[in-house]
Amino acid sequence: MDGTSHTASGKTITITLDGTDRSVTLPIVDGTIGPSVADIRKLYNALGIFTFDPGYGATASCHSAITYIDGDEGVLLYRGYPIEQLAEHSTFLEVCYLLLNGELPKPDELSKFERGVMRHTMLHEQLRSFYNGFRRDAHPMAVMCGVVGAMSAFYNDGMNINDPNSRRISAFRLIAKMPTIAAWAHKYNAGQPFMYPRNDLGYAENFLYMFNAVPAETYKVNPILARAMDLILILHADHEQNASTSTVRLAGSTGANPFACIAAGIASLWGPAHGGANEAVLKMLSEIGHVREIPDFISKVKDKNSNVRLMGFGHRVYKNYDPRAKIMQRTCHEVLGELGIKDDPLLDLAMELEKIALDDPYFVERKLYPNVDFYSGIILKAMGFPTSMFTALFAVARTVGWISQWQEMMEDPEQRIGRPRQVYVGAPQRDYVPADKR
Repeated sequence: MDGTSHTASGKTITITLDGTDRSVTLPIVDGTIGPSVADIRKLYNALGIFTFDPGYGATASCHSAITYIDGDEGVLLYRGYPIEQLAEHSTFLEVCYLLLNGELPKPDELSKFERGVMRHTMLHEQLRSFYNGFRRDAHPMAVMCGVVGAMSAFYNDGMNINDPNSRRISAFRLIAKMPTIAAWAHKYNAGQPFMYPRNDLGYAENFLYMFNAVPAETYKVNPILARAMDLILILHADHEQNASTSTVRLAGSTGANPFACIAAGIASLWGPAHGGANEAVLKMLSEIGHVREIPDFISKVKDKNSNVRLMGFGHRVYKNYDPRAKIMQRTCHEVLGELGIKDDPLLDLAMELEKIALDDPYFVERKLYPNVDFYSGIILKAMGFPTSMFTALFAVARTVGWISQWQEMMEDPEQRIGRPRQVYVGAPQRDYVPADKR
């Protein structure tokens, strides 16, 4: 880790415990950019108290040099590079190299990296039969959790987490094999033959091939759809210390192998408040049903006594706008134009809802703008992906962020096993009473 990425600012904060003569002076730590933080590690020893922060929204859990977010200004940086520039000029595998290594690759470095990833796209053949243990209607995320976790039983040479070369091999394998795992989860669900990866194709092209092709006929990847898929992967590659990334780090802090850590991240991502948000958007649109029902739906959203929620709008972190959504909006209309979709009721409904949300003062004042989940859901629906695959695609993209964060954590000399505290509100100590006397 770059030793200049975090430094003591010279400033301090002093906390005094009321009613006592006990106080502690804590150092203020600055990052490269972003708000300063108070280092509270000495707080308990000095004052005998912890901090209380449900959801850890005001707590920095680690030093990281990978991703920076300024939610108030709508800024997302990967290793210092604005997401807008990477989306316009880069490819997903180049972004993977950047996240893993900290710098953009030179042409020969990128070529070597691409070959290294694509050489690992195939799964161990015995993992193919592992799929048969699932029900045909199993959710793809359930399948991915199981298969990724099972990889630790097949790739033992990547299990030495203290060896940098072993960690590098595991990173290659996870990034390379995740599209195969996800595509096969869909094929198993659909009752179609598994399509083996083609290493002559690009990363996004290969995924679309494995997802859509069948042995009975030739499948040619549409370059516009491949670029849209590559863009979706770039935009979802990493997003700082979100729930699933924090899960990966917490699991990794125990010394768990990387496959187990990523499987834990997939499980966390599955939640509708996290990676399942774009799936929830399509569910919401289905429940609205028709364009003519939008006014009634909007009225319910505005009603404080209603439990109706507007999915795919606003963001917990971005308080102004989601920079990924602006990029995804353009891609959304490009994809719809390329596919010539003009009479899909669900997509018509989505476009009308977008228009209303961007113009209605209620949404504008509350900054309930369409976010990346809203547009990605529409794009994936237009490209023929079932809604159950939306979160699985998110996992394919986020794997590089997870493994980058895991590697960074493994190299951090300050890393300790994660152990959050609690405020205990249960019964005080009491004595056991025999059953006949209760």
